[in-house]
Amino acid sequence: MKKAIFTLSLLVVAMIGFNSFAQEVGANGPVISIDKDVHDYGTMEQGGNGECVFVVTNTGNQPLILSRCKGSCGCTVPSCPQEPVAPGQSAKIKVKYDTNRVGPINKSVTITSNAGNEPNKVIRIKGQIKAKAADTNTVTPTDK
Repeated sequence: MKKAIFTLSLLVVAMIGFNSFAQEVGANGPVISIDKDVHDYGTMEQGGNGECVFVVTNTGNQPLILSRCKGSCGCTVPSCPQEPVAPGQSAKIKVKYDTNRVGPINKSVTITSNAGNEPNKVIRIKGQIKAKAADTNTVTPTDK
């Protein structure tokens, strides 16, 4: 009985030690930090500038590789940098939304990377697109 309790105690101590080691290793490597999780366009007119920028910083100690940026639909087009982000450096992710669509905006972009903290980071854009005002200054041709 004493032998079984001793063996079980060793097993528990070994598991705690392994878990602590795993947490330390997870703290090393690339770490993704983003300046904001959501970009709010507010209310904008149809056809307006649907571009925004998210700033990604590598707060880890190894290069951060952004392998993929994918919008939740074809109206949201992200652009990720192709080169690795060095430790302590920043890069820009540009997102363009098709503002010809009238109505609310609530879209996401998934960033896939080698980050130890969040290998699949989701950022969002939101806002409202209102229809263009009708042009009241139209010139009608006159008959001669």
